[in-house]
Amino acid sequence: MSGPLVMVEDALAADLEAIAALNNAAVPNVNALTPDEMAAIAAMGALRITRTAGAVSGLVLTIPEGRPYDSANYRWFSGQFDIFLYVDRVVVAPEARGLGVGRALYMDTFARTQSLGRPRVCAEVNVEPPNPGSMAFHAAMGFNVLLDRYNESAGKTVRMMERPV
Repeated sequence: MSGPLVMVEDALAADLEAIAALNNAAVPNVNALTPDEMAAIAAMGALRITRTAGAVSGLVLTIPEGRPYDSANYRWFSGQFDIFLYVDRVVVAPEARGLGVGRALYMDTFARTQSLGRPRVCAEVNVEPPNPGSMAFHAAMGFNVLLDRYNESAGKTVRMMERPV
């Protein structure tokens, strides 16, 4: 990979407004969250970010098994696997796409998953409404398709995927 090295770091409380704005610009591929909602979910797991020219340019929010997270997709994975790290969302700013931000966020996630002793990363991507860019990206990152399911609470069809680490 050419270009500058993309560094991934823990999000800071001071970043929450920018993180929520980046997240909310990606709706309907992710659901909208306030900074407080983002912080509450992140407290169950980890919120990692990248910066480009000093601004938040990417984020990944992960949650391990056994947390009280009220998400139908998270509950589905909890019913399938005893031990995992769930990617609740991964978002890259449009101006940072193609710079290796998404890949850096996932490589960081895979390394953290392994260091936490978890055998797999779980994620889902929208089938309806379609998100073909994310679908192709997850395939390129080595995710295996488990099945497509309708998430009634979100009104979306999602593709459930996992990647062994």
